[in-house]
Amino acid sequence: MSQPATRPATAPDAVPARTSLRAGSQVLAEFDDYAGAQALVDRLSDQGFPVQHVRIVGTGIHSVEQVTGRLTVARAALAGAGSGAYFGLFVGLLFGLFTIGPAWLSFLLVGVAVGAVFGAVFGALAHWATRGRRDFASVRGLAAQSYAVHVDDDRAADARAVLARG
Repeated sequence: MSQPATRPATAPDAVPARTSLRAGSQVLAEFDDYAGAQALVDRLSDQGFPVQHVRIVGTGIHSVEQVTGRLTVARAALAGAGSGAYFGLFVGLLFGLFTIGPAWLSFLLVGVAVGAVFGAVFGALAHWATRGRRDFASVRGLAAQSYAVHVDDDRAADARAVLARG
């Protein structure tokens, strides 16, 4: 496994001012990926450094949408059935709370079944209503071009000492 690229910062102005979260902080290091910045903060934490004085600042933020697969009416109905069954379970449990004897199980099963049917129907209808404008499933997120680990000015020397020991 390759190590992420790290650019140690030797002065508070090593990173452009626009990335500084607030005045009174210094940059310990910069990384090309979040995992590297997270690992540095974890090392500080493991050594007992008060990490509430540390921030991870991402720069060059952009949106990333990972396409996870094709979305058909059948898949939309299946997803809707799952959501509906979960909601039906919740409703069945609520009704079951006010039922005496073994009848609560029937409320639970009927709630799951009715929820799944309605969820499947509404899922299929919702997908059909888009008329193919979005026939794929995806997950959206944010990513940064680089990540800088900042520490408060009054704790910067301590943080560097802890990293030098570790």
